[in-house]
Amino acid sequence: MATPLTASGLLKALRDEGLTVHEVRDWRTHNRNGKGSWGPLNGVMIHHTATTGTDDSVALCYEGRSDLPGPLCHGVIDKKGEIHLVGNGRANHAGLGDGDVLRAVVRESRLPHDNEADTDGNPHFYGFECINLGDGDDPWPEAQIQAIVRASAALCRAHGWGERSVIGHLEWQPGKVDPRGFPMAALRARIRARLAGPADAGETGGGGERPAAHEPFPGTDFFRSGTRSAIITAMGERLVAEGCGHYRQGPGPEWTDADRDSYAAWQRKLGFSGDDADGIPGKVSWDRLKVPAS
Repeated sequence: MATPLTASGLLKALRDEGLTVHEVRDWRTHNRNGKGSWGPLNGVMIHHTATTGTDDSVALCYEGRSDLPGPLCHGVIDKKGEIHLVGNGRANHAGLGDGDVLRAVVRESRLPHDNEADTDGNPHFYGFECINLGDGDDPWPEAQIQAIVRASAALCRAHGWGERSVIGHLEWQPGKVDPRGFPMAALRARIRARLAGPADAGETGGGGERPAAHEPFPGTDFFRSGTRSAIITAMGERLVAEGCGHYRQGPGPEWTDADRDSYAAWQRKLGFSGDDADGIPGKVSWDRLKVPAS
């Protein structure tokens, strides 16, 4: 548990981590503190906006909606990897979630499945809304992912937390899917690596964020009907992040026609055609996809 950072402390933590930060209107005093408590803080929650466009997304997160007043988070992370601070204090972003998940975050232990909505998360989590449609097709630029890693690490560093204090909305509230397009386990691995070095380190080298571990190519024969593996789920999530996902409900652990169609789209994106874009992974396309190690 931690005392919330002041507005100046939040701004400093983010900028010390090497982030470009924009201060939006009167964000320093913009909050919902009159409607409930703010703190003690236990972690960071990541969302996607389900919107496009930086200006409109930032305005929405600052002002809120007719049914949900703003701020809807503390910071908006745009496609360029820049942070727009829209609130300081209690914000309407987490809502009701699973108290067992909160207790796991406090212990920094493995998260249980979220199957209840019995605990108000707004007092306990900083929230970042990341601009993405969340439809499985809108890509996540690397600059944006790096900013999510840095922003999360900045707050973990400020409070002495580890990477397990960072969760996705989908891990907190039943029925939520955000952030859709990358696996939270892989994000936490990158946060852990970043926390191993100083705040002002670059993305690689100098003790900063180490390159994420990637799955080695498992061989063409691995990708056949009936194969079930976490590797296939991670592959599908990367395909979605690259804007090549053709899933209705997935991705999931079993190799399906949706995986093959999605991978074929990735091969075509790389410039392959004909038999070289048949949807069956090969080493060249696999190594360029950079599937996080399971």
